[in-house]
Amino acid sequence: MAQVTFSVRMDESLKTEFETLCNYFGMNMSTAINVFARAVVREKRIPFEISATDLYSPENSRKIIAAIRKQAKDNGVSDMSMEEIDEEIQKARKESKK
Repeated sequence: MAQVTFSVRMDESLKTEFETLCNYFGMNMSTAINVFARAVVREKRIPFEISATDLYSPENSRKIIAAIRKQAKDNGVSDMSMEEIDEEIQKARKESKK
């Protein structure tokens, strides 16, 4: 099968760490990338989990707001006005600077 070359851009420190680990495993970076590519093709998926939490999704926002409301109610502050809340924030900021 014909061989081709492609280049990959990455952070210099990542490349150094990757190269060091590949050498430790007894292979070069090209071999490691080929192992990864073969696994992707064979399994038809990335061979490890890639995930991210969308903190700002409507569902997560509702959960966060519900948790804040519950905590406020449990702490007896659910009926505070915006001015009272602002005063509490300012007080906490002053105390944290001490």
